[in-house]
Amino acid sequence: MNAPITHADGALILVLNCGSSSIKFALFEQEGGVLPQQAQWSGKVEGIGRENATYRAGGLPAVALQLDPEQPHHAALEYIRAQVVAQLDGRALRAVAHRVVHGGSKYFAPVRIDFTVLADLKSYVPLAPLHQPFALEAIEVLLTSRPDIAQVACFDTAFHHTVPQVEQMLALPYDAWERGLRRYGFHGLSYEYQSLVLEQRFGAVARGKVIVAHLGSGASLCAMENLHSVATTMGFSALDGLMMGTRCGSLDPGAVIYLMEIEKLSLEKVAHVLYHESGLLGVSGVSADPPVLLAQQDRQDATGERIRAALALYIRRIVREIGALTAVLGGLDMLVFTAGIGEHSAELRQRICAELGFIGPVLDAQANARNASLISTDASRIVVGVEPANEEWVAARHAALAVGA
Repeated sequence: MNAPITHADGALILVLNCGSSSIKFALFEQEGGVLPQQAQWSGKVEGIGRENATYRAGGLPAVALQLDPEQPHHAALEYIRAQVVAQLDGRALRAVAHRVVHGGSKYFAPVRIDFTVLADLKSYVPLAPLHQPFALEAIEVLLTSRPDIAQVACFDTAFHHTVPQVEQMLALPYDAWERGLRRYGFHGLSYEYQSLVLEQRFGAVARGKVIVAHLGSGASLCAMENLHSVATTMGFSALDGLMMGTRCGSLDPGAVIYLMEIEKLSLEKVAHVLYHESGLLGVSGVSADPPVLLAQQDRQDATGERIRAALALYIRRIVREIGALTAVLGGLDMLVFTAGIGEHSAELRQRICAELGFIGPVLDAQANARNASLISTDASRIVVGVEPANEEWVAARHAALAVGA
């Protein structure tokens, strides 16, 4: 594992991860010269923009929130700010790190934010409409109200800067490449964390041919060699690649043309369908959440048929893309599951690996059931592991470096 980041005792870093309906936050404090991997205090606000918004922090039960319906994100940020101030109890905040989904073709490393950087990042909102505007709202509020606090943007696209040009290019006229239309890749903070801890967890095999499966409400795969990204399933936008909770994943562009030309859907409506009405939710008609669907998959009615179809398609897309990335890598030594679904759904891990027989994973059923770190047996041709995501620590680590904490 890389050498620990050290900084002055007592330095505090707040990490904000702002999405369309939730804000996650974590407070890290230096201990003995090292930035610990576990936050001192963390939590989240969920259901922003809905009637049932909740706040949860410090391991305590969730409490209901009444947020201003006209400005729900701003209201959620203000509520979190008050809780952070109380948690600081007079101590100084050294920096705020933000997960920013898109850095475009300009930002390949964390950057201190000023109004010029903020203006650049606003231009990338169309590329990540589910996340970018909400992170930027939080940044702008702090830039205006607390310019004395350093803010650092940590980009989900940055980790994939190492992929070769052939993986970045789109088969469009070449001037599109020159204008910045390319495959960027996302979930970079999640994959960067894996690159920092896998060798410590699993030894030298982690430096071989590895695929990490980030399976959450958003989902993607990353092929890594020597702990660097060489290919990934998300591309120009966070719509590409795997089927997700509400996003479609890879889709024939002709289907979009059909929706607009034949069914007369507006651009705005098509975007809403692809981002919010597709994926597991769209196919099942029940839920975007795999555990909910798994609990109802045995229903003997039309809804049950749709649920089973949704789960089968979800698994097939993952298996297809693992196969493709294995070909790109020229083999596979290790498969790692991470993020909410990847970490906690033993059934989905088992079903995915069962369809990857040609690669040779053999799971230990008991280890898989308890979400163990190592879930493959000695008979398995590849190592199969489960590693929790920790994007917040990666962002805090970058902030510590950027501000010299």
